[in-house]
Parts: sequence; C-alpha cells; structure tokens
Amino acid sequence: MTKKKKKKKERKNRERMGRVRTKTVKKSSRQVIERYYSRMTLDFHTNKKVLEEVALIPSKRLRNKIAGFSTHLMKRIQKGPVRGISLKLQEEERERRMDFVPDVSAIDTQHIEVDKETIDMLQSLGMSDIPGITQVDPVPVQQIPFGRPGAGFGGAQRRY
Repeated sequence: MTKKKKKKKERKNRERMGRVRTKTVKKSSRQVIERYYSRMTLDFHTNKKVLEEVALIPSKRLRNKIAGFSTHLMKRIQKGPVRGISLKLQEEERERRMDFVPDVSAIDTQHIEVDKETIDMLQSLGMSDIPGITQVDPVPVQQIPFGRPGAGFGGAQRRY
C-alpha cells in the first residue's frame, strides 16, 4: 500500500469515530463529583481508576477526558465554590477551611520594628503610645545596576 492510500484510510477511520462533546464531558464530570466526591482526589490517574470502577464509559478517550475535567474541578473546589456542583459539598469544604486554626498567629503585635519616619508619623497622628513598637536603624539597600552589564555604570566597554 502506498503512503497516499494509507493516509486516506486513516482519515476515513477518523471520520467514522464519534466526536467527544464538551457538554457530555462537563456534565458527566459534575455528576461523578457530586456522587463520589469522597473518592475523588487531585490526581488524574487516581480519578481515572475511580471512574473505571464507578461508571460505564464506552471509550478510553472519553474516560480520560472526564477524569481530566474532574481533576480540574476538584482543584477549583479546593479554592472556592464551583458553579453547577452541589452546594452541600462546597459548604463542607468551606467549613473545613474555616475550622483550621494556625499554630502561630500571622499578626504578632508583641514586637514591631519600625524606622524613624514611621515613629514621626505615629506621633503626628497622636498614636505614639502603642505598646511593642521599637525604632530600628534603616538597613542600607545595595544598589543593583539596571540594564546590560558593561553598558555604562563604569564597567568595561566593548572594544571593536
């Protein structure tokens, strides 16, 4: 068989194969997440195996697309509410995030180091009696040259 005939045959096979519609993938992905949220993870390969067990999906390609979109949605659910997925799941996720209490507070007001300008500003506002504020000498910042090395700034020049 010549190369031309092989390509033509491959093209015919592809034309016979059905398209995977985005609507199908998204809808089934949302349904799987609603029903099997506890088994789904943020890992594509794990989600693919879960789909294999819980759903009858006719093709490998469709299964992979659904698993991929499910993984994407699981990551979005971690960040916040997602449209089209049961609010009960998202409420549980939000509560779990709200119940988390850090070991050390990010806002530690026992000891605050500020420079002279900040203390002057606080005095002008009448707030100089705030406890825990100490004055620190400003740390000199090293000047980093901007642009190409050797282009000005006293560096070695190109010789032509």
